[in-house]
Amino acid sequence: MRPVLPESRIHPSVLSAVEQNHRSIVDEVSAAVDRDAVVVVGMAQNPVVKRARKALKDAGVSFTYLEYGSYLSDWRKRNALKMWTGWPTFPMVFAGGFLIGGAADTEALLANGTLQRIAASRSLAD
Repeated sequence: MRPVLPESRIHPSVLSAVEQNHRSIVDEVSAAVDRDAVVVVGMAQNPVVKRARKALKDAGVSFTYLEYGSYLSDWRKRNALKMWTGWPTFPMVFAGGFLIGGAADTEALLANGTLQRIAASRSLAD
C-alpha cells in the first residue's frame, strides 16, 4: 500500500485545511461510487478519458461520468481527487465500489468480461 502521512504527523493548526481541501468534490465522487455500478471521473480535452468512455459505451456498460475542469482549469479540484485515491492520472474509473484504474485497465477488464459482470451484478443488487 502506498504510504500516507498519518494524521498524528500533521500539525493541528493545518489539520482542518487538509481535511477540507475540496472536500465537496471528494464527497461527490465518493457518493457516486457508492451509488452507481460504474463511475468515470475525468476532465475535458483529455483523449484518454474519451477513450475510456468510448470503450464502456461500445461494450454497452452504462456509467456515471463526472467531469472536473480541463487542462486549463480546476487542477486543484482534480489534485484533491488524486490525493484521495492515490491514482495519479485521469480518468479514474470505479466499478463495484473499487478504483479499477484508467483507460487501459478499463479496456483490459472489458476484454475479459470482468467489468461487465461487475456492472451487471451491482445493478441487479440495487
